[in-house]
Amino acid sequence: MQVLVCKNPAEVAEAASMIFASLIYEKPNCILGLATGSTPVPTYQRLIALYNKGLLDFSKVRSYNLDEYVSLAGTHPCSYRYFMNTELFDHVNIDKANTHVPNGLGDDPEANAREYDKMLEECGGIDLQLLGIGRNGHIGFNEPRNDHFVYNTNIVTLTQSTREANAQYFDKPEDMPEKAISMGVGGIMAAKRVLLLATGKSKAQAVHDTVKGPITPMVPASILQAHQNCQIICDAEAASLL
Repeated sequence: MQVLVCKNPAEVAEAASMIFASLIYEKPNCILGLATGSTPVPTYQRLIALYNKGLLDFSKVRSYNLDEYVSLAGTHPCSYRYFMNTELFDHVNIDKANTHVPNGLGDDPEANAREYDKMLEECGGIDLQLLGIGRNGHIGFNEPRNDHFVYNTNIVTLTQSTREANAQYFDKPEDMPEKAISMGVGGIMAAKRVLLLATGKSKAQAVHDTVKGPITPMVPASILQAHQNCQIICDAEAASLL
């Protein structure tokens, strides 16, 4: 595990975007693992700017997202499909048929989870997986557990802290779903390269526990210590406890 500490969130985004841009340039048909939330948005904005300058071509890129809320259609403005469209896909020349977000709809979410794992297995492997980190150390929507990591794509009951952190995006806090479908840590660990971004003092404890704490399902991100090619890029505030 390598840790790069930048001065501020802008430098984090610049460093992350250069890693993604280099991969897309070197391997035009690469497979990207993508994340939602406020942290990766500046990175996506820089990738869009590079595309607008004619420096990047997304036409052959395929992508797989980490998670989605259960019960939200992709047209819902708080869904993660909607987020990815508006924050990245609508602004570059990626074929949306090649972009994949877990399906949180239907009567059998568990079947949707199994189907997503099958898709991940058949795609040939994610070249670069982008992650954020929750204040409780979650990656994707893999929440802390007492006894074990969950390796397969799974249906997650969101913790109160996660719901409180994400409720700001909904018109009413009670509108936020209680469950999500999330790529498991097995899918994340199978990526050839992992890039975790963290900014702000609220993430400092999670970053510390991920880097210096024991590998434990109580801090899901700590499993990244065992990944063969993982980089954490954080700003000075997020790194303040290291």
